[in-house]
Amino acid sequence: MESNSCSNLTQNLKLSNKENDEADIISFRLLDLSDVDDFMEWFGDDNVSKFCSWDTFKSKEDAMSYVADVAIPHPWFRAICINDKPVGTISVSPFHGTDKCRGELGYVLASKYWGKGIATRAVKMAASAIFVEWPHLERLEAVVDVDNPGSQRVLEKAGFKREGVLRKYYLLKGKPKDIVMFSLLSTDQQVTYFM
Repeated sequence: MESNSCSNLTQNLKLSNKENDEADIISFRLLDLSDVDDFMEWFGDDNVSKFCSWDTFKSKEDAMSYVADVAIPHPWFRAICINDKPVGTISVSPFHGTDKCRGELGYVLASKYWGKGIATRAVKMAASAIFVEWPHLERLEAVVDVDNPGSQRVLEKAGFKREGVLRKYYLLKGKPKDIVMFSLLSTDQQVTYFM
């Protein structure tokens, strides 16, 4: 059963470029069509889409279609917000049938926010939320391109275990790519630490 209570998840994070002692607030919320300008900041950036299955969005109309057709009906797709401004997205896609004990984590962040701990914090928040909201879930997994060390570090810092390399696992921009498989189990110690 899916819940929209994720918007209640917030955490403070001191970003290194802040001049005062105030912490920025990281939160999740559902995406809305009114977020399209913010959405284009990361979905329209070639640096962001480089390791993603989707191509860079070239128009607001394409972005609005994606939000309406994919993000809004998705069972767990959230905007990552800094002080209520969307700066990326995070999602958990459920598996079905005999694999329903697993979910796949995906996330993307506007490039100007890279290297500030935001993605790591968002992954930790999502992991703690999803194991509560979906109590049937035993395993949260994420696949990362072998050539994307930044995203691999995010998962490692968030407590995910690196399980190995799966060769020629998926097509990226039409070319077969190797990926690194990461997982976090509902019984892993850091899951209860996040809560």
